[in-house]
Amino acid sequence: MLRMLLLGTLLLAGTAFAECQGPAAIKPPVGHEAFGAAHAQGEQVYQCTFSQGQYAWQYLAPEAVLRNNQGQVIGKHFAGPTWEAADGSKVTGKVLEKLDVSPDTSVPWLLLEAVGHEGKGLLAQTRFITRIKTVGGLPPVSGCNSNHLGSEKRVAYTADYVFFKAR
Repeated sequence: MLRMLLLGTLLLAGTAFAECQGPAAIKPPVGHEAFGAAHAQGEQVYQCTFSQGQYAWQYLAPEAVLRNNQGQVIGKHFAGPTWEAADGSKVTGKVLEKLDVSPDTSVPWLLLEAVGHEGKGLLAQTRFITRIKTVGGLPPVSGCNSNHLGSEKRVAYTADYVFFKAR
């Protein structure tokens, strides 16, 4: 019963998966189908680093809450990158493809492959994840220098994540 409830809350109500899967450049291989999606709202975390004679903001991790279309919290997204559903199941991904849809304003859309799972819940069946409809999240353009080495900056972002399983 809990598994069915979680599946129902993970799905983007009223949204056809064909509309939210993203362009061909970031679609999973043939033989996979979308089974759920979530809206993420949170931050992309960056750290000021020094490498090869330059200071730069280095990406660390996402920190976001996952919600369904009714605004209910259904999980979280954090370093790994990892997604955790309310049932405790987790999937960790590895980036396969990036698509810069709005490179001046938003982090890229992604295709990720599942490389690790924990738990036997909803996300255990995940084989691929796409990140689409991103807003914000780009690294700061200034403020990384010798006075701020090691400091962190958090940049607000939103995105939709679509989860795919084998057919």
